[in-house]
Amino acid sequence: MERARVRPMKKYTDLTDIDNLEELIKEAIELKKKPFSHETLGKHKTLVMLFFNSSLRTRLSTEKAARNLGMEVTVMNFNSDAWQLEFEDGTVMNAGTSEHIKEAAKVISQYADVIAVRAFPTLTDKLKDESEYVINNFVKHATVPVLNMESATGHPLQALADAITITEQNLDKKPKVVMSWAPHPKALPQAVPNSFAQMMQKMDVDFVITHPEGYELSNAVTGDTTIEYDQQKALEDADFVYVKNWSSYKEYGQILPGDNSSWMMTKEKLGNAKFMHCLPVRRNVIVEDGVLDSDQSLVIEEANNRTYSAQVVLKKILQSI
Repeated sequence: MERARVRPMKKYTDLTDIDNLEELIKEAIELKKKPFSHETLGKHKTLVMLFFNSSLRTRLSTEKAARNLGMEVTVMNFNSDAWQLEFEDGTVMNAGTSEHIKEAAKVISQYADVIAVRAFPTLTDKLKDESEYVINNFVKHATVPVLNMESATGHPLQALADAITITEQNLDKKPKVVMSWAPHPKALPQAVPNSFAQMMQKMDVDFVITHPEGYELSNAVTGDTTIEYDQQKALEDADFVYVKNWSSYKEYGQILPGDNSSWMMTKEKLGNAKFMHCLPVRRNVIVEDGVLDSDQSLVIEEANNRTYSAQVVLKKILQSI
């Protein structure tokens, strides 16, 4: 029987844009083996990458993915290279903003066949962040497909790379995957853990989230996923441990009082599990050196798979144009 094909994508802004995850992962792994197998697909097509925030892996991997498909790539750092954008309707623009998203998105669409956007949350205005006002305004006003390179509440390219990484390990059983909170000196967004949780809910895994009380993610994200406040108990018999810091959702954007340094991941806690993290990671704060420097760490494999998560998504988008 012929294998079912994944329908071409019109955009990739969250995980609901994935029609068939299993097939998409298989196709990404095939692209990894033969990255130039579709090098003419993007000929005479341009990816415009817009960064409202800094990036290392996302910029380099997405650009490489586009070039593997034969695309031209233009990169703009919006905070330093462009006019400050206004996103609100009906605003009297007599202050700091110089150009409205309505014109900007349409203009950029004249120069791009695909627009990729990276824009972090405010971490002060929950409603504004959850509206995804930056990326959703590009979707609304652009006339070409939009790709999410991390937004206020999600990082679907990272989550797809993580799913590819887990699949590549070829475990002969249903794996137990634990996402563990870890300490960090700065308040960080919930985008990565949100998307990772949603991705694990789509996969055939036994998924558990562990964190100190007060760091619960949105119920809309976690759903019926098991939440375990005892980190040691959560980690029992884990096959993969995904470690990430995030700020409080309830006390939005805040680091809660108390010393949670004991939540740092160690070799002893990890046991025989594989360690995962999206990077960048603060050594000996999030995770001890011994974990990162061991053969149990998959962080470099994850970073490499960022190219192929982006490439398979761009391939699907190009096929829809």
